[in-house]
Amino acid sequence: MRSTRIAISAAMLGALALPVLSATTANAAPAAVSAAPASSCSSKPPLPYAVHAKAVTIRSKPSSKSTALGVVYSSHKFSVARKSGNWLYITDKTTGVKGWVSGTYVYRDVRMCLD
Repeated sequence: MRSTRIAISAAMLGALALPVLSATTANAAPAAVSAAPASSCSSKPPLPYAVHAKAVTIRSKPSSKSTALGVVYSSHKFSVARKSGNWLYITDKTTGVKGWVSGTYVYRDVRMCLD
């Protein structure tokens, strides 16, 4: 009884594997796909920084344990002066507060190039 199950299982696996193997060899034959021309996407300027949370704490030093100076909201206008590791030194133009924010929540969006 056990040997019958093994034989049937092997036959079923062989029957299922045969179409998959023949399809991959048939599709792999043409390698004359033309290379896409160099996209002008890399020549475009990077996207602006944005707050990707409801609010992010502005801190006095690039550390999560430093003193909180204020909060930057996603609706605020701000500029980034410099980076230190995963921290950004920003100036919140809405409130005038300057300090460090985590790069986990404030970062540039990734440009999608679909040319």
